Amino acid sequence: MSSETRHAAPSPQALLDALLSMPAPAPRLSEIGEVAELADGIAIVTGLEHALSDELLRFESGVEGIVLDLEPGRLGVVLLGPSEGLRVGEAVMRTHQVVSTKVGPKLLGRVVDALGNALDGAGQIGEGKTSPVEAEAPRILDRKAISRPLATGIKAVDAAVPVGLGQRELVIGDRQTGKTSLAVDAILNQKSTDVICIYCAIGQRGDAVAKVIGALRDGGMMKRTVVVSAGDEDAAGLAYVAPYAAMTMAEHFAGQGRDVLVVLDDLTHHARSYRELSLLLRRPPGREAFPGDIFYIHARLLERAGQFTDAAGGGSITVLPVVETQAENLSAYIPTNLISITDGQIYLSPRLVRKNQFPAVDLGVSVSRVGGKAQSRAFRAVAGNLRVTLSQFEELEDFARFGTRLDDATRARLTRGAAVRAALRQPERDPIPAVEQLAVLVSAMEGKFDGMSEQDVMDVMAAVRAAAAKDLGDLAELIAQNKELDEAARERMAALGEAARASLTTSRGEP
Repeated sequence: MSSETRHAAPSPQALLDALLSMPAPAPRLSEIGEVAELADGIAIVTGLEHALSDELLRFESGVEGIVLDLEPGRLGVVLLGPSEGLRVGEAVMRTHQVVSTKVGPKLLGRVVDALGNALDGAGQIGEGKTSPVEAEAPRILDRKAISRPLATGIKAVDAAVPVGLGQRELVIGDRQTGKTSLAVDAILNQKSTDVICIYCAIGQRGDAVAKVIGALRDGGMMKRTVVVSAGDEDAAGLAYVAPYAAMTMAEHFAGQGRDVLVVLDDLTHHARSYRELSLLLRRPPGREAFPGDIFYIHARLLERAGQFTDAAGGGSITVLPVVETQAENLSAYIPTNLISITDGQIYLSPRLVRKNQFPAVDLGVSVSRVGGKAQSRAFRAVAGNLRVTLSQFEELEDFARFGTRLDDATRARLTRGAAVRAALRQPERDPIPAVEQLAVLVSAMEGKFDGMSEQDVMDVMAAVRAAAAKDLGDLAELIAQNKELDEAARERMAALGEAARASLTTSRGEP
């Protein structure tokens, strides 16, 4: 037999017989529903009898949505994209997946949306690991006590309202009181640490987010920060998902033993987005028209933060949620919910803003419920006297407005309190190292700034900071090692304040 005969191609009939003899693939059933109703940001879908809560659905036009309401014969779906291209009667398919976001080091230095898609025009983020945006909070056994401080670089916070790694500290205040500036300064102060930062902008204007990104780039922190943005022009569903996506990104790094700082700016817009979606889905409105589970959506979000044991990765997630008040009303619905969930609050007072006191931290209302246990010993020695001095000053200041005659001791307290409050002033985007903070605060508490004008105090503080950075390197090492500062160290710090004041007086030719 020739080689051509041996290698002849099989006949068409043989091929057909071989195909018919192969086992047929099992049929795959897939439900297909349709859009019954449309509204701004939501859709009512029918025909998907087996869809699950929080499942991701895909519309024929390419838009995706999350199943939020399960009712007999209908699904309430929150859209994750624009609703303009959708139409009633359009086909809807199940994906058998929950909504997920991209995680990992590829996100560092990028601006992304709630699903991890790039928004900064620097090219798409490559394929990588994804994780569901919803996750169970870590168990009690996977947590441990907060014992390490998170330095914010803000004198009023680090000294009197300390934050620990793994803490949830609420930043609360009226509009234009500096809430975002305080949170961004806390991120900028992590430049000398290895803390990874995530800034989540919820319902913010594009120019406000751009300013934050510019500040992070100028401060050298953008390369270690992820910016998650769900702007006011985006779908309400993305604003609802954004903080959960930010926590998922943080959990990925914390699972690798890293410390993560998450800023949620702000949860007032988040609550309003959820209220909007709930009302469109015809859920029963409760107090202030919010749905009944408004507390739960924030509780399950913030409970994912903490300091974790080595078995759970050994990392930590510190959260600074921001919430806006109206007319200093701390007893409003959303603020009281968040105050009860978090481990303390930093209250920014419009009364202090009107006095040109920035940052406008009201130490009488601000509190840290766990950060004091993590505060360094050097700051702990100063914090108690600082609070007492300021509280006495504010009480006497109100009393002195009536024009009553004051004795010498009362006038001395007023003078000292005014100097200490001036010493707490700090420009934005200027986080201060610990040793410089302590040198300024000790000088103020020892009376080195008494009787000076506010501008003179600022000039003397700048001189004290420069001298402390130059001459107190050994004390900086002790503070970093969490050692107590003895009386001699405090005297050295106070001496810097005295020398700076003397130098200012001499330069002006004053006696």
